[in-house]
Formats: sequence, C-alpha cells, structure tokens
Amino acid sequence: MENVEDCSVTLPFANRAEAGRLLGRSLQAEHLQGPLVVVALPRGGVPVAAEVARCLGAPLDLLIVRKIGAPWQPELAVAAIVDGTPPMIVIDEDISAATGADAAYIESQAAVGQRELERRREIYLHGRTPLAPAGKTVILVDDGIATGTTVRAAMKALRRRGATKVLLAIPVAPHDTLMALRGSCDHIVCLAEPRPFRAVGIHYVDFHQVSDGEVMAAFDRGLQE
Repeated sequence: MENVEDCSVTLPFANRAEAGRLLGRSLQAEHLQGPLVVVALPRGGVPVAAEVARCLGAPLDLLIVRKIGAPWQPELAVAAIVDGTPPMIVIDEDISAATGADAAYIESQAAVGQRELERRREIYLHGRTPLAPAGKTVILVDDGIATGTTVRAAMKALRRRGATKVLLAIPVAPHDTLMALRGSCDHIVCLAEPRPFRAVGIHYVDFHQVSDGEVMAAFDRGLQE
C-alpha cells in the first residue's frame, strides 16, 4: 500500500482525454491482474476514465461522490458523501476542525448532497445497476486531486463493498496528498506531482466545467467499447 508511481509527464495536458490516454498507457505497463473495472468520479473524472477503460479493455462504471465544502470556502472539502444504500459520509477531521464545520453543519450539507447524488444517479445511470466491485481490482480515476477528501471517501466505500484491490489513477496531484492517501489503497499511479502545487485546473490547457451531457456521452461510449 506504500507504492506511489510518478510517471513525470510534461505539463500541461491538452485536455482530460489526453490525460486519460497517457494514464491508460501507464496502467498498461502495470500488467494488472483481472477482473478489472475502471470507476470514474463524475463529473471531471469521467472523460479521463473513459480513455483509461478503452486502453485497458476494461468495463467502465461510476461512483457518485459529493463533496461537502467548508462554510466559508465551498471548494475546500471538509467531508464527502458517497452514493449507496445507505450513503456513506467520510469526514476530514483536521479540515473540518480548522474551518469550524461542526457535526450539525456537515449533517445539514449531507442532506443537500444526498439530493444531488440522487439527481446525478438518475441522469447518469438511467436505471442501470452499478457494477459490483466485490472480487475485482478497481481502478479509481479522477481528473486530479487537491485535498484528497473525495477520493478517500470513494476508496473507503469501494473497500467496504468488497473490492479485492483498489488502485488510484490520477493525472496530477500534490505529493503530500498522495503520501497521505497511500494507506487507503493498494497502489497509486500519478502522472505528475508538480511542486509547488496550486490547483488542478492550471495543469490543463482545456479544463472546462464538464456538463451532465458530456458525462453521459463519455459513459455511454465507455459502455459500448
């Protein structure tokens, strides 16, 4: 669980699709043992994961996670809620304490987040049953990491649902965050760890907000491959 591979590509990525192709090639070199499933974090992780799944010839699935932002800085995650029955809430104790996000605040925001999870599930999955991770090697993909709260919640959920191995595959992330995530998964492949790290988006030429329509199109293409 301590293995973090930095493949050191040249930044910036043109877009999420290019990052996904480069990530897929790197994962091919890992000679991973199946059965494999690539799991994307919507929205931004889906175009990346679709390319990874295509490279590996593996099925694509989604794990819908909604971050809970700090009271004064919504982009700073203090917790995350993971879709499921029941949904799972994972709290970043250090950040929640530092920002004054107490249990009552997180609970109220989780209720809002749950409604968004339900909306996204209905839109993205169209009634499809998610692939069961039990007994599989799961490759969790996003377009980048900042604090790691969202991916930590996702990996915890995948573990609880019986994944044999959990690999985190990320185009770009801060070194310190990757080190903190080592104990939550079996292996990490990250293409670049820029120092200093400022924001995920500055490492892409095109880092537009991914729409629900783009998520559905990328997911549908992944299912058809």
